[in-house]
Amino acid sequence: MQSVRSQAENTGDIHPLFGGAFSAVIPHSAKDVSDLREIPDNQEVFAHSHTDQSLIVELLEFQSQVQDRDAARFHFEDIAGSNKALDPGALEVASVVPLPKPELSMSHCTSAWMLTGTQCVSKFNEEARNTVTLHLGLFRLPQFSTDILITFNDPQSISPDSSSASGTGTQTRDPWTVQDFHRLLQSLTLHNPGVFG
Repeated sequence: MQSVRSQAENTGDIHPLFGGAFSAVIPHSAKDVSDLREIPDNQEVFAHSHTDQSLIVELLEFQSQVQDRDAARFHFEDIAGSNKALDPGALEVASVVPLPKPELSMSHCTSAWMLTGTQCVSKFNEEARNTVTLHLGLFRLPQFSTDILITFNDPQSISPDSSSASGTGTQTRDPWTVQDFHRLLQSLTLHNPGVFG
């Protein structure tokens, strides 16, 4: 049986994150959004070259008041608030499951979780709302006062009035899959704990 790292090396590019403090396998066709616009220091953001999909890796404050099992839902609802998707029916959690630690390269986490849900969101404060499936990976590192949140935004239905509608004709051009997201989660590796300060 191959190790997680050797499996990852066979299926994608290992990409340094946060100045090399971390690394992970980032899926094909990923553009580093920081080449296009300013990104907060606690985020790494990647957009698919041919679809409206995106990946966000965030270093967030550890939410000590939230139990591990509820932490992914807490962050999902926080994202919904940022997306103005808190109206009734605008968000739904489909599943929250623990990620088995033996399958992860991130040995520093006390627990890891994956949440799948949907949100009805608008882009750039538009009126038009798009239905997006969110896959969240959450790594809890209380010893560093950090929750690492990885979000895979996978649009399912784009409103014709959305600015994203012009690109939906290419939506089927080799999109990222949940397996690509799993590969990223399994390959995330911490190289320099000094990143936490």
